[in-house]
Amino acid sequence: MKLHPTKSLPAAGLSMAERIVAAARQHFLTHGFRRVTMDDLARELGISKKTLYASFPSKMALLEAVLVDKFRSVEKDLSGITSTRSPDVLASLRQLLACMQHHTDEIKPPFVRDMRRESPETFHMVEVRRRDVIQRHFGTVLSQGRKAGIIRKDISTGLIMEILLSAVQAIMNPSRILELGLTPTSGYHAIVTVVLEGVITDSGRRKR
Repeated sequence: MKLHPTKSLPAAGLSMAERIVAAARQHFLTHGFRRVTMDDLARELGISKKTLYASFPSKMALLEAVLVDKFRSVEKDLSGITSTRSPDVLASLRQLLACMQHHTDEIKPPFVRDMRRESPETFHMVEVRRRDVIQRHFGTVLSQGRKAGIIRKDISTGLIMEILLSAVQAIMNPSRILELGLTPTSGYHAIVTVVLEGVITDSGRRKR
C-alpha cells in the first residue's frame, strides 16, 4: 500500500533502528500490521529491504519493537504525572485519564483487528504490560487520594485496583471491543470514568 504519513517522522539524531520503529509504529497502529509491508516501510524511509532486515529480521520482530517503544512512551508520560506528587489528587487522576486516552487514541481499529486475528499471543503480552502500568500509576494516585480524603476508605485500594483491572481485562481486548462497538479510546474512558465515579467521596465531588 502507499503510505500517507499522518505526522512527520523524526529523523535527526535517531539511529536507523529508531527511525524504522518510528515509521512502523505510526503505520502499524494506524493501518494495521497486515496491510503495511516491509517493502512499504523501506520505500518510505528511502532504504533497501536489506538494510531494514539487518535491523529487524522479521515483521513480527519489528512489531514487538514497536510495542516496546509504545509502552516506553506511555511509561514516560505517566511517570511525569505520578512523580510530581501533586496535592490535587483529582487533577492527577484527570491527567492520568487524559494521558491514557491520548495513547489509546493512537491505536486504530485495523490494528485491533489484526491483533485479534494474527497475533493473540502478542496481545497477551500487551495485556500483561498494560496491567502493570495501570496498577502502578493509578494505584499511586488512588493511595494519595485516600490520605487526602478524596477516595473512599471503606474500599481498599487493592480492591479498587482489582475492579479497574478486571474491567479493563474483560473489555479492552480485540474481540470485546469490536462486539461492543467501541474504540480503544472510548472503551478505556468509559471503564475508568465509571470506576472512579464510584470511589470518589462526597468531599471529593465538592472539590471538582
